[in-house]
This record gives sequence, structure tokens and C-alpha cells, in this order.
Amino acid sequence: MSLRDDALAYHGSEKPGKLEIIATKPLSTQYDLSLAYSPGVAEPCREIAEHADRSFLYTARANLVAVISDGSAVLGLGNIGPEAAKPVMEGKAVLFKKFAGIDSVDLELRRESIDAFVETIACLEPSFGGINLEDIKAPECFEIESRLKRRMAIPVMHDDQHGTAIISGAALVNGLELAGKTPAEVNVVVLGAGAAAIACARFYLTLGVQRRNIVMIDKEGVLRNDGGRELGYMAEFATDRAVSDLAAALRGADVLLGLSAGNIVNPAMVRSMADNPIIFAMANPDPEIGYAEARAARDDLIMATGRSDTPNQVNNVLGFPYIFRGALDVGAREINDRMKVAAAEAIAGLAREPVPEAVSRVYTDTNLRFGREYLIPKPLDPRLITTIAPAVARAAIETGVARTTITDWPQYEARLLERVGLGQKLITGVIGQARRAPKRVVFPEAEDYEVIKAAQIAAGQGIADPILLGRRDKIDQLIQQHGLELLERHTIIDPTADKERARRYAELYFAARQRRGVSYRDALQTMQNRNYFGAAMVNTGEADAMVSGRVQAYSRVIKPALQIIGMDTTTRRVAGMYLVNTRHGTYFFADTTVNIDPDIAALLDIVGLTARTVRRFNLEPVIAVISHSNFGSVDSAEAVKAAEVVKRSRRRYPGLIIDGELQANVALDNELLAKTYPFSKLVGHQVNTLVFADLSPGNVAYKLLGQLGDAELIGPILMGMKKPVHVLQMGSNAREIVNVVALAVAEAQGTEAVVPKT
Repeated sequence: MSLRDDALAYHGSEKPGKLEIIATKPLSTQYDLSLAYSPGVAEPCREIAEHADRSFLYTARANLVAVISDGSAVLGLGNIGPEAAKPVMEGKAVLFKKFAGIDSVDLELRRESIDAFVETIACLEPSFGGINLEDIKAPECFEIESRLKRRMAIPVMHDDQHGTAIISGAALVNGLELAGKTPAEVNVVVLGAGAAAIACARFYLTLGVQRRNIVMIDKEGVLRNDGGRELGYMAEFATDRAVSDLAAALRGADVLLGLSAGNIVNPAMVRSMADNPIIFAMANPDPEIGYAEARAARDDLIMATGRSDTPNQVNNVLGFPYIFRGALDVGAREINDRMKVAAAEAIAGLAREPVPEAVSRVYTDTNLRFGREYLIPKPLDPRLITTIAPAVARAAIETGVARTTITDWPQYEARLLERVGLGQKLITGVIGQARRAPKRVVFPEAEDYEVIKAAQIAAGQGIADPILLGRRDKIDQLIQQHGLELLERHTIIDPTADKERARRYAELYFAARQRRGVSYRDALQTMQNRNYFGAAMVNTGEADAMVSGRVQAYSRVIKPALQIIGMDTTTRRVAGMYLVNTRHGTYFFADTTVNIDPDIAALLDIVGLTARTVRRFNLEPVIAVISHSNFGSVDSAEAVKAAEVVKRSRRRYPGLIIDGELQANVALDNELLAKTYPFSKLVGHQVNTLVFADLSPGNVAYKLLGQLGDAELIGPILMGMKKPVHVLQMGSNAREIVNVVALAVAEAQGTEAVVPKT
């Protein structure tokens, strides 16, 4: 299946698109209905009617941004119209939510005239806390944004203009510092005269660049004041300097800002620039000059592009989520120049700080430090939200455009982290750790499409080196049928055909199991089973980890793993755990897959295994032992067992935060817990780990959350094995398999922590 097929399936399967609307308040009883609608809804209505700004207090408006486009200038696609632009706008809304916890509604409008377009958007002001304009062509975008900013008392920002300007502005600030130059002295060539180019040039003026030192060039040539052609909106950057073309303009120039077309700058032009030249070649997908070509021309070059596969990617996601976050959090009436400068300065400052190991691991780069190849932070740096949003909020307060103020800034930063949640950080951290040192992962179910697709993704992303087990003709057929040619470079083994390996593995298996009723002939026959063969590869060191179970029962994978690889010598049993990523937070559930009715001794071991595994994610486990009883409210054998496990766990694992037995809803509601059971050791702590007194409720809980609660499930994580083996949930899709592969690789690396601390 091609990228095109995958992308269409991604957008069109199940619920088409990438967004949905969910209720944030309960609506299950008649009383709930009376609060949400008539008659209770009249009370906030009266409050807002008397004080309009209270709509930010009693409605979703304070955290709601409209992403609006007419589809006239979609990046890389051009004027495709509003309907075709909708997937892009939905994507923008998803980024708002993912990176800053902002709810967004995408609105694609058919623009008949600027007047009608502006009027339509202006009428939306009572519904939203901010307006993000997107993919609107120049020069109309300038007038549209300007008129809306004058009319509306909420933030309005055309991200194509200002997002690019702010991020490249941050890169410029740091680039000039490295070059030993000041904004006032540098000569800047702007290649391109569209919305982003004009906005960047204007922003550079705000940063101190002198207008007389800017030369702007469009596809017709240098913008000049000699009256040779009508310049319209571009006239503000017309020059009187004696330059006739791009080559002449670049001669001796300090900075080249490219927002035009690919491959129109050559090495000779780069060599003609001043010492320590700064080049921002941001045409997409091909920059004005390739990174390698430009670096070959000048070893003193400072360069950024719009691409993710070169250093210093100028990516708008570094800015817009956090700029709107800061603006919304103080009820800003606009996003003014001071707020934009504050954002750029915050981004530039963050790049000059030491880079957390967690960020380096995500980008497989141990040398991320301020310099020519690290001018601006990486998009997945978790510090962005707590750096940029407060800077923007402070600037809004200081410039008098904020409706509210913030007095406790540390508390505000803590709330920011709560908004984005932990789940994405954990997943990203695991994948980043895996990419640092990919390991050999054996896939016994390589004849299954989802498994082989996951293997292709894992290989392509540098997560793992797949070893595929199965009939070669069947695997080759899948590779050709679905365009998975990358896998042709990786190992494919048919256990029924590889007699030498099968014999060698059988001898080892026979030696280990001969006094348990296994004959040598049995051992040879057993090695035809791909799970046994794969486990033997891991046990002999010919593979580093095994992932299986998508199309087989759990027992058919774990039994071979236990018989051939065995348990870690530091434990007496294995257990299964799921990482459950919900919109309310991320939780660890154990045991959900292995021990059906564990006794007290087994549960003690499970608690220890679970705590150790949670700590590998650099989190301190806060454990609730879950039951149908709350601290003796029900006198059942299961409740008594849970309570005894808590008592013994405190002795065996001193310092571990654990309590129970508890019902799940009480354990997860700290306010209810404090009010009802103030003596609990969990009061004042947020529970992140649930240990179930027997397997059935844990198994049911995670499956229900995954199916009905739309939680993202990562696992099962098999704990206590001597070497990494993970048994997939039956029916896992490729994305879920890749997450488990990353976990297995990170474990195989032998690192103390899967997700390093930030």
C-alpha cells in the first residue's frame, strides 16, 4: 500500500476526518439536562448579557480558536478551493490541540469578495477566543488581516505571515549572534514577495534591520523605485540600490531569506556573500539551494530550511500553538508586535539553553547544542509551551491588551503541562530512545500485512532492523503488492527451509527441556513453529527482541518465550502491563494479560515489577490496588487479598507510594479520596498506576477504555523476561505494533530509563 493509499485510508476510515466534538460536562440525568439547558442555562446567559466578557468564563470560548481559510494558497498545492483545503485546516486544528491543548474549529469559506469575507469572519467574534487565518493568498491576505484586527477584540493572526516571520526571526537573532553581527548593520536579500516574505521583512524591521539594507526580489526581478513597473503592496520594499538581479544583490550580502522556488540559488552566489553568511532557504519541498550544496560552497555558512531532514527547520509549529495559548490565557484582545517579538526572543533564548537528553534522544542527536546547526529548538521540545506561552502572556499584560492577569507564574506553567498531557511525551520519548540505537527485532508473523507494514515503518523510521519469519514467497508477494521495497534489504528467514538454524536451535531446546518430556525429534519439530524459532533467535543473541501475537492467542506466544528465553533472574514471575493514554492523562494498568488469579505473593511481585517498569519511563509510580471495595467496605476474599498486598508492599518496597484496596473511581478522584478517606497515603498524589487484584477486571478495563473510551493503548508490556519479548494484542494495527517495537528496542538497549528526564 502506497503513502497515497495510507493517507486516504487514514482520513477516510471509521470516522472520516481528524476531529470530533465531545461534551465536557455530564449529561446523563434529568438534573444534568436542567443545568446544561433549560432552565439552568439561563443563569450564565444572564451573567453574560450583563457582562459580555464573562462568556470567556462560562463557555468554551476562552480555549477556542477558529482556523479559517478560503483555500487560495495552500502550501505546495496552490489555489485548490475551500473544500480541498479542509484536510489541511483539520490538521492545523489537530496541531493546536496536540501541542497546546487548544480546541479548534476549522472553517473553510468560499470568498466572493474581500468585503464579504471580512464581514463573515467578523461576525464570528462572539463565538471564539481567537482567529487563525490560514492559506490565503497575497495581497488579499494583508488587507483581510488588517481589517479584521481593526474590527475584532480577539487575537487575529495570519500564520503564513507571522508564524514564519517569528520562527525565522528567532533564527535570525541567533544567527547574527553566531556571526558576530547586529541587525542594524546587515544587508538582507529577500527572495520572494508573497505573504510570508513581506511579513518576514516587516518583522525583521521590528528586530532592528534597516529598511535601506533590504533588497526584495520576485519572479520578475528586483523591486525598484525607478518606476519600471507597478509594485502595489510590494512597494514598501522597493530599493534605490544599484542592483539589477539576484546575483548582484547577493554579492556581499549578509542574509538571504528565501521564500520563493527551489534551486534558483547556485554555489557561486553563496560564495559571493559576506563572511559568515546566513541563508534561510525555505521554499518547499525543494529549498532555493540544497543544504549539502550550500555547505559545500561555504564552511562558515549559517543555514536553515523548511525541511525536517536538515538542521534548523523553520517550522511554524514552533510558534502558533504557544502564541495563541499565551494570548488566550490572559484573554488578549490582539496579538501585537510586542507579543510576537516576545515569542521570537523566547524561541531564540530556548535554543541557547542546554538541550535536555530527552530531546536529543528523540532526534537521535547527542550533539544538540547552540551553534550553526542548532539555531532554533526542535518542534518536539517539551519546553516550548512553558517558554513561549508565558512570554506571550507577559507581553500581552505589559502592553495592556490582556483582559485578565497572571500572578502565580509557576502555577501557570504547571497548568500548561497538564493541558498537553504526558502520553505524547512518553510515546515520542520511547521512539526517540529506540532510534538512538536500533536493534534487531524478529517478527514471527511476517506473513500478516499489518505486521509487515509495521516492520517497514519501524525500519523506515530508524527504530529497528526487522527480521521477518515466514514463507519467502508469501513475504515477497506482500512486499511487492504493497510497495514495501525497503524490507527487501532486511533479513527474511523461512524456519522450515533454514535447516542449519533449526537444528542448532533444536539442540539447545532439547538440552534445556529433555528432562521435561521433550525428545530431540520433538525439539526439531517444535522449531518449525515460528514463535519458538524467533524466541531461539533472541535467546542465542541472533536477534535482540521479539514481537508477536497479532494473529495468535496470547498463550501461543508467551509459552515459547518462557520455555526458551525464560524469566529475568531478579524476579520470580512475569506480568503484563498496558500504558493507557486517555484525554484525562496517562496511566499504567497491571496485571492485565498474564496472571489470572494471583495470590498475595504473586501480587507482591507484580507490584515490584510494575513500579520498576513505570520508573523506566522516568515517572515515580503512585499505585492504587484496585478492588470492588474501599478500605474494608466489602469483606470479600479479593478485597482482603488487595489490602494485605498493600500492607506487605510497604514493607518490601519502602518509599513506594501505594494504597488500597480502592475502587477505581475513588482512586482516580483525589478530591473525593481526600474528603472520604483523608487517611489514605494517596491523598495529595495523582495516581498514575493501577494494580488489579486479579486479571479479569484489569483486562476488561483496558479493553473497554480502548474500544469505548477512545484511549490509546500501548502494549502489552511483558515484564520480568530475561530478554525483550512483547506479545501483541490480537488484532493490533500497524501503528500499535510500531509502538510496541519501539518499547522492545528501548528495552533491548539496556538503558536505565526508556524516557529520559527533561
